Amino acid sequence: MKIVVVGYGKMFSNLILGTLESGHRVVGVMRADRLKYPAWFLFIKDIFAASADYSFLKSLKLHEINANSVNSEKFRKEILKLNPDVILVGSWGEKFSKATINLPKIACINTHPSLLPRYRGPNPYTRTIMNGETESGVTFHIMNEKYDDGPILLQKRVEILQGFDGDTGETLKNKTCNLAKSAVCELFSSMDSEIIIPMPQNEAEATYYPQINESDILIDFSWSAEKINRFIRALTPWQSAYFAYKNEFFKVRDHEVSENNTEYKTPGTIVNKDKKTISVLTGDNKIVKFNSPQLFGGLKKYITRFYIKFVVKTGDIAG
Repeated sequence: MKIVVVGYGKMFSNLILGTLESGHRVVGVMRADRLKYPAWFLFIKDIFAASADYSFLKSLKLHEINANSVNSEKFRKEILKLNPDVILVGSWGEKFSKATINLPKIACINTHPSLLPRYRGPNPYTRTIMNGETESGVTFHIMNEKYDDGPILLQKRVEILQGFDGDTGETLKNKTCNLAKSAVCELFSSMDSEIIIPMPQNEAEATYYPQINESDILIDFSWSAEKINRFIRALTPWQSAYFAYKNEFFKVRDHEVSENNTEYKTPGTIVNKDKKTISVLTGDNKIVKFNSPQLFGGLKKYITRFYIKFVVKTGDIAG
């Protein structure tokens, strides 16, 4: 089969490698850089500060589609010339129009990093860890005009390690993208040798989570220490978690959990602090010690130690 691959990052590269390993031809690729930057700027950037995607594609000498949208006339004309059997999508922010979806001979196939119909939306890596899930996976499904909605061709599962040293958003993403490489190879090999019957998604089981926003990165100290730990790991490495104190916010990542051996009982109470750490009581009567927290906002991070020493008070409530 002739395959066009559209995407960016680890999922994009693993889908390309998996397709090549399956023995099929990658006749064209389109990277997300084309959406982000004007053509003239991208030309200069590719010379002096090339992205990992561009370097990867260049190393494989793959034909790159020069268009600024998958719904553009330029992209469609290129697809008509390439005449692919499949357009394979991995990590892409644009919604495909019906005219684009109908272009390949077999189908547009999306690669979604969750076990659909659960965890539709842009960031399943973060949401599954936050919610305490013990497994996720990768789903290949036929695309329609709705996000993450079409019938399923293949699913593979991946374990999510929980606990204090469990998976972060990054490690889960790495495992899922590596799984996608072998899975797409299996999918295309199956399409060669057998009839695959697409399975409609069960809408009664569908869940959707939108992009992470400001309200999704604030710690609530009524939560258990385990949930706070999951919360911080889920956001790592793309986003720090924050907690409020008076009119300021502290950015936190590195943390430890211990039993409460203080007289304090109210969740959110600052039970200890020094110039480099702040320790806060959680909803299940444990203590989360934040190492090297930073004040959020402009140059405030440079006065964090001063602020902790002279403003933050043991016994005050954070959050």
